[in-house]
Amino acid sequence: MTNETPRPLVRVLRDREAGLCLSAVVISGFGTSALWLASGVWVKDLTGSDGLAALCLLAMWLPTLAGPLLGTLADRVRRKPLLIGVNVLLCGLLLTLVGVDSPGGLWLLYTVLFVYGAAGVVHDAAESALVATAVGPSLLGDFNGLRMTATEGMKLLAPLAGAGLYTAYGGPGVALLDAATFALATGVYALLRIREEKPAPPRGSTRRRTAEGARHLWAHPGLRPLVLAGGATMLLAGLNGATVYAVVDALGRSPAYAGVLYAVQGAGSVVAGLLSGTALRRLGARRFAAYGIALLALGVALRAVPSDPVALGGSAAIGAGLPAVLIAALTSVQRETPGPLLGRVTATANTLVYAPNVAGLAAGAALVELADHRPVLVSLGLALLATAVPLFTAPAAAEAGAHR
Repeated sequence: MTNETPRPLVRVLRDREAGLCLSAVVISGFGTSALWLASGVWVKDLTGSDGLAALCLLAMWLPTLAGPLLGTLADRVRRKPLLIGVNVLLCGLLLTLVGVDSPGGLWLLYTVLFVYGAAGVVHDAAESALVATAVGPSLLGDFNGLRMTATEGMKLLAPLAGAGLYTAYGGPGVALLDAATFALATGVYALLRIREEKPAPPRGSTRRRTAEGARHLWAHPGLRPLVLAGGATMLLAGLNGATVYAVVDALGRSPAYAGVLYAVQGAGSVVAGLLSGTALRRLGARRFAAYGIALLALGVALRAVPSDPVALGGSAAIGAGLPAVLIAALTSVQRETPGPLLGRVTATANTLVYAPNVAGLAAGAALVELADHRPVLVSLGLALLATAVPLFTAPAAAEAGAHR
């Protein structure tokens, strides 16, 4: 067996278009991660209300539920001009927040966050479709792994930068930072040298076109099990996430220790992202996802043990295991979906995978008040193992193209 050279990062950055796409992801992701934290703190400072602060996250997440419908927009026009337009729109919207300095301006903040979330759904669908055009099939696994690494890295760094900027300049300062990242990302997308065919005129109603994406996803023997496993995994991961403060209490630590667990989890995700391209080529999408879910199951169950080293090891395992099914599903969608359908299929897959996480967090918040977290965590670990088992048996048709 020969060593795979060059390494994933070098493989991607050597490719001009892949490197530019990755740069745009990192730039805009930095601003988004900073805003996620700062918007809640901003509302809390203006109103003193935890509930109103939590609505910021809801406003940004809610449009995800309309992902299949919003994804049709990414298939109606060329993706590069659409991405440029969305980034310009978001830049302009964020600039309107500079004047929000009292509770009376919260309606504008919530409106911007809601539009931000909706535009983000369209942006992600168009970006996935553009990446599938700009990046060769052999690089998609490496690219999506590095994308995950960049996203998790931003979650570690950007909130700290956002918090510092908020302390110094308040919410408007963070809004300006995010606007600047979208302006810079616009320039990066403009540098891409990609020839895109003009999409064919839409046929049928919007409802029918939306349904075409869902039908492709459901009928495909390789995509359906991955997306369903991704949704189940994210639901269970949401339930696990709601127990983090109970885990911290059992360790005899202050609530701030949750930040340490999250940091270790993020580090695990960074490592997983760097290795995912190689793992996809050697294992195939289904087995890669299955091994990741099994590792996640182990990490979740280990959290039931009241020991600092075990809790830290469990967090690292969660961080390393969870991205596998997400990367496997996205890469498979990009490889196995015709270009004209890719925006719709990506948005539908993202809704089916990520929306259950919100339900899991909500249900977990109630469950942790009613039951001891330790048997809950063990039960979640067993449920995750049950989710992984079907993926280990991969029919040849389902794995077609997985090793490309």
